[in-house]
Amino acid sequence: MPLRKMNENLEQHFVVKPHLQNSINLVQKNHKTTQNGKGGLTQEPHNLKPQNQSSPPSKIRGRRRGRGGRKSDQGEPFMRPSSRPCTVANKPVTAAPARAIIPAVDNGSVGTGSNLCEVDTGFPSSSKSLSFARRPGCGQIGTKCIVKANHFFAELPDKDLNQYDVSITPEVASRMVNRAIIAELVKLYKESDLGMRLPAYDGRKSLYTAGKLPFAWKEFTVKLIDEDDGTNCPKREREYKVVIRFVAQANLHHLGQFLAGKRADGPMEALQILDIVLRELSVKRYCPVGRSFFSPEIRRPQRLGDGLEAWCGFYQSIRPTQMGLSLNIDMASAAFIEALPVIEFVAQLIEKDVLSRPLSDSDRVKVKKALRGVKVEVTHRGNVRRKYRVSGITSQPTRELVFPVDDNSTMKSVVEYFQEMYGFTIQHTHLPCLQVGGNQKKANYLPMEACKIVEGQRYTKRLSEKQITALLKVTCQRPRDRENDILQTVQNNAYEQDEYAKEFGIKISEKLASVEARVLPAPWLKYHDTGKEKNCLPQVGQWNMMNKKMINGMTVSRWACINFSRSVQESVARGFCNDLAQMCQVSGMEFNPEPVIPIYTARPDQVEKALKHVYHACMNKLKGKELELLLAILPDNNGSLYGDLKRICETDLGLISQCCLTKHVFKINKQYLANVSLKINVKMGGRNTVLLDAISCRIPLVSDIPTIIFGADVTHPENGEDTSPSIAAVVASQDWPEVTKYAGLVCAQAHRQELIQDLYKTWHDPVCGTVSGGMIRDLLVSFRKSTGQKPQRIIFYRDGVSEGQFYQVLLFELDAIRKACASLEPNYQPPVTFVVVQKRHHTRLFANNHRDKSSTDKSGNILPGTVVDSKICHPTEFDFYLCSHAGIQGTSRPAHYHVLWDENNFTADGIQLLTNNLCYTYARCTRSVSVVPPAYYAHLAAFRARFYMEPDVQESGCSTGQGCKGARVVGDSVRPLPALKENVKRVMFYC
Repeated sequence: MPLRKMNENLEQHFVVKPHLQNSINLVQKNHKTTQNGKGGLTQEPHNLKPQNQSSPPSKIRGRRRGRGGRKSDQGEPFMRPSSRPCTVANKPVTAAPARAIIPAVDNGSVGTGSNLCEVDTGFPSSSKSLSFARRPGCGQIGTKCIVKANHFFAELPDKDLNQYDVSITPEVASRMVNRAIIAELVKLYKESDLGMRLPAYDGRKSLYTAGKLPFAWKEFTVKLIDEDDGTNCPKREREYKVVIRFVAQANLHHLGQFLAGKRADGPMEALQILDIVLRELSVKRYCPVGRSFFSPEIRRPQRLGDGLEAWCGFYQSIRPTQMGLSLNIDMASAAFIEALPVIEFVAQLIEKDVLSRPLSDSDRVKVKKALRGVKVEVTHRGNVRRKYRVSGITSQPTRELVFPVDDNSTMKSVVEYFQEMYGFTIQHTHLPCLQVGGNQKKANYLPMEACKIVEGQRYTKRLSEKQITALLKVTCQRPRDRENDILQTVQNNAYEQDEYAKEFGIKISEKLASVEARVLPAPWLKYHDTGKEKNCLPQVGQWNMMNKKMINGMTVSRWACINFSRSVQESVARGFCNDLAQMCQVSGMEFNPEPVIPIYTARPDQVEKALKHVYHACMNKLKGKELELLLAILPDNNGSLYGDLKRICETDLGLISQCCLTKHVFKINKQYLANVSLKINVKMGGRNTVLLDAISCRIPLVSDIPTIIFGADVTHPENGEDTSPSIAAVVASQDWPEVTKYAGLVCAQAHRQELIQDLYKTWHDPVCGTVSGGMIRDLLVSFRKSTGQKPQRIIFYRDGVSEGQFYQVLLFELDAIRKACASLEPNYQPPVTFVVVQKRHHTRLFANNHRDKSSTDKSGNILPGTVVDSKICHPTEFDFYLCSHAGIQGTSRPAHYHVLWDENNFTADGIQLLTNNLCYTYARCTRSVSVVPPAYYAHLAAFRARFYMEPDVQESGCSTGQGCKGARVVGDSVRPLPALKENVKRVMFYC
């Protein structure tokens, strides 16, 4: 993203002198944190009491907590004292104790100045000295209840766990072969050299035992013999040297202390051993994929179309929790390639009769892409089922393929060879052959009709919309059904009879964990006073716009409409636009019923030409005034049209657009129109509703001082897209105390890079010298311009981070936040709370009694607002599960929030209530959503930015025909995304 140009007088640069580095690090090393090992503010917890929700809460006064950055000695525009403080807090902000002084930039200088800028962050320089926020206690607010979780108590073993290094010579790449080697070794030597131990093996380099082996180092010889292939030829025998060497003993006492909450650092090696032990039997029974296991025996596979089928399975993982070790079991589904004869697979894929007609060039490309990398087995040799991996298909039909059979270049056709060698007559010689090698020898060619796809191959490429819909039908289970399937899975796995679990002394409960939970109250929402209903209390996570008006309805005076759908007549389009304009007016907007120019009809393949025609026609008629809104009617199946339209509007023309599908134009639904009007209003810069507590300044640690709430996410390209970059998006609230409007910025970065690179950056300008920028800095300045105040507190919701990345993401991104703040003014370091949001986890919560309708919503799921922060949560760290939404279909997935860093000293109730209440401010619908809106908006912005990238010219060509521009990874560099227009980035364009 291009960065906003800052006035030179706003720039402040840090200079860290090299000779001061050691003293800085020394101060940091000796620094004592004030709370939970963090450099935070020492203050009393904020008292939160549940309020009577039968009527709108009356205005109350709360205590101000925390502090913002110090006042500037320079009197700069960014740092002027707040001119609009929230007046409910009478108590002055207390001074925080001094914190360690560390540099807010990389080691070394970033300029040539002579002053050292001291920044009191209390933030460690490496993960070795970093400790995550400790749990400040459990929450108390809400209606208490009991829920069941898909966690099963695992009794901690009392045996020593030992790790051994495994070295196999010659080296083997396949885990399956590695496992076969070790299985043969155990079979041969268990009763002798292994001392009756039954080891667990990870398939790579590590072997684990309960109790030590009789040796510290030993070499074994293992021979593997190929299976009987039905021929009289001698079987191939392969010999391997296996060296087993003692490495270490896992500290179970350390693990016990960690589970009891007496230690903050968990012994990952012990947890890893237990996880591998419990997976060992399932690896042999089922098809392992990551942490999940699949089998056609668990449930009958369901066809997804195009030669794919859905296999059911289960996810399994050992987790440290407050109740001790827990085995998390959940149901799972994945797409697998159906074990079909290759010809049948091809027929399904291209949906044509392949037996009587040759493949077209486009069909051949499609088949080649689908079969590349797939394992097949031959079927023309009786019991001989040799397996090959497909590398491609021939460009010629089988009847034209010939190859040399001797050194004299004597040629023979593939048809003749298979007839003479195997007595196999190739019937469909018009079809190409499969290639299973890279050169032109005869072994490379296999007739399609002589091959069958090997069972158990997961499909990792992109699914079509039809396949996704079919897979969702398979995975969608009502809570009661999912709970029963999980219990059945645990019984089928029979852990009490598992020889590996017995060997290691692990006992697994067969009962779901019963967990104390609370249902948080829904917040009151404020609408405009001109509506019949000025305040609204949502019921079971839902409400509607009847009798309500948007609290800040915007005006749309100048708009136009383009119709890209052939089936929509002009009169139908005009009627739809009139109904939409009327709904916007009813909802509280001022909407001119007449477009600037008549509705323009265009072909989808002329999107750029049509958009520019309408844009210039409107500009000419408006004599220079901006077109405020573009409505677009799209075909239901519109391919790249939607993405092209958004890219052109938002990065080229600077237009705010709203797209509507043909099916909604024909079937006009008031609920649909109401939702579209909500989207249009926020895209124009308005607000639909706000929290009543926000405008009454009653939200703890938000309302007392200007607070900015960030959301950040990184989306990665799908498997197989090796040249596509990852997309990072950051949004930030631009209003206070309402915290409802969010501006967003996006950028492209290295392929699969999770750390957001452009949060803060510096570069050298020939005129200005070192210049600071980045998404955080830009959004802080934007907040200052929008509110007239500087943020004095930062709350940062970070989506999409796995547990293994917590440390590096926190270290890198919190440091970037620090630098961005410090670049605006010396000593400007507002306290930060950094929260990771996770949705891709496997914890599910079920009602304790499915028959009790008062404890579930209409879909049978737990009630919105259900929060869990005990028993199944982390033993010491500050995390909680929150199901903030009402279920629609299937089983609701609660969001998992993990507070990694907290300088604002949130109580458990404080952060849980804030997060839950924010879920009711999502702009696009009148429902509470499953993920806190800042994180949700960041995900939407990142997803939108993918449309700005250059399409794959090799496969689809440039969709606009005008030379596409966008991000691509070329070597180590990433081509930046095209810039968003200024008027676009200021509003919620991604909604």
